[in-house]
Amino acid sequence: MAKAAFIGLGVMGYPMAGHLQKNGHDVTVYNRTSAKAKKWAKEYGGKSAATPAKAAEGADFVFSCVGNDDDLRSVVYGDKGILAGMKKGAIYCDHTTASAIVAREIDKECKKLGIEFLDGPVSGGQAGAENGKLTIMVGGKKKSYNTLKPVIDCYAVASTLMGKAGAGQQTKMVNQICIAGLVQGLSEGLAFAQKSGLDPKLVVDCISKGAAGSWQMENRGYTMADDKFDFGFAVEWMRKDLGIALEESKNNGALLPVTALVDQFYSEVVAMGGKRWDTSSLLRRLTRD
Repeated sequence: MAKAAFIGLGVMGYPMAGHLQKNGHDVTVYNRTSAKAKKWAKEYGGKSAATPAKAAEGADFVFSCVGNDDDLRSVVYGDKGILAGMKKGAIYCDHTTASAIVAREIDKECKKLGIEFLDGPVSGGQAGAENGKLTIMVGGKKKSYNTLKPVIDCYAVASTLMGKAGAGQQTKMVNQICIAGLVQGLSEGLAFAQKSGLDPKLVVDCISKGAAGSWQMENRGYTMADDKFDFGFAVEWMRKDLGIALEESKNNGALLPVTALVDQFYSEVVAMGGKRWDTSSLLRRLTRD
């Protein structure tokens, strides 16, 4: 069992850190809202620290899961940051969905300090984090990944080393690009079904086991038909992720016409008051009066 630190206790990080502690690891957490860190420590029996550096002191593994590039830099650098507290030879894995640019930047800084870095964004949402069934796409060195894997298996149903630092973030971008297109297609299909006088749920029953079937259809089709959109990943988070992918496409030359269009559609959902609705709420912009 290892000594670990977890920085960032949002809807994902809170249960992920909990799985580490429940599986016998000695976990110290940090969160910007200290009350939440203390609540976690009381619930799971771990410890909380006043700064990321203090949480990381003496840890074999350090994890972070925060909001964006700027949030990540704020907990990594400086006298109170993660790198200030980590020991040489330790492994730092960041689970934030961030840019490949910041992943490579942190990797470079870690190398100067003799620290191993892996970027490991996750997929599976809040339910996946709570149930310990996340999918993790990882960028970094194979040796470090092999060392880390038994630890992240505490909350991952699957993980894959995709390449060098930044490759995990790029793979997460692919994940979000694919989801955006799938959800838009599902939304248009259900809107078409409604306009045709069909029972949307019966349609989902009929086509979900065929070529049109997908995770989105199986898990969101029925709730979409019920006009309920509080079951998953929020629109404002998806817009952040799509923005990262669209920015990366400027660097690698990839064409993302559908992604750019769906991002605009999500901006309309936000304007409708839906920034915290889940991503399947694309349907609501098609069925509004």
